[in-house]
Amino acid sequence: MDKIAVISDIHGNTPALHAVLKDIEKRHITHIICLGDLVGKGPHSSLSIDIIKENCEKVVMGNWDDIITKEPKFEALRWHQQQLRNDQVNYLKKLPFSVDFYMSGRLIRLFHASPRSVFERVQPWDSLEKRLSLFTNSELTENLADEKEPDVVGYGDVHNAYVQNLQGKTLFNCGSVGNPLEITQASYAILEGEYQSEQLRSFSIQFVRVPYDIDLAIQQAKDVNMPELEDYIKELTTARYRGLKD
Repeated sequence: MDKIAVISDIHGNTPALHAVLKDIEKRHITHIICLGDLVGKGPHSSLSIDIIKENCEKVVMGNWDDIITKEPKFEALRWHQQQLRNDQVNYLKKLPFSVDFYMSGRLIRLFHASPRSVFERVQPWDSLEKRLSLFTNSELTENLADEKEPDVVGYGDVHNAYVQNLQGKTLFNCGSVGNPLEITQASYAILEGEYQSEQLRSFSIQFVRVPYDIDLAIQQAKDVNMPELEDYIKELTTARYRGLKD
């Protein structure tokens, strides 16, 4: 059986990223796919890009990966943008929107947020209709099997790991490596089956939580006088989204 690690939403948090990659290595997993948001929020966007490029078989674009390559609309984004090299900006611009492949006879599609946009947010508690819409094809998705829709969809963006079976299809979110918003541990998913096989075989999805050095991640942000520091500390230490009212 083959195993694929699906990671997402690194957000410049290298202590969390290193901890996850070490856990993946211990499990002898050689296929790693990243679902975007390599940059922003945390202090080490540039280093995160280099680490992801070195370790991941495939990488798709996230919303932060998109906006950081454009004219910044707020000062914190400008700060994160200034941390990147020109070659890294070009790398982010060229990231694909989605990736399709077969595993144990199931057509699997992975993207950052939705088949329509890297900015469309879909939560596990949204309407059934909205969640089922994640299985539709669009002009942006890879559409490996032409008009056939995927059997399994995985995404990132909401920093909230879960799996649901919906009318014979499977939807999962791998959570966030660098900015988890459920518990204060890095999250990723493992797909297990026969990679690139169209023959129906056994298939599973496993979720992994990895403790990491949060104090180090916070100190790294302090060392470079990162903007929006207090919001970042709140999210790392409480797993509570900065936009929620206390």
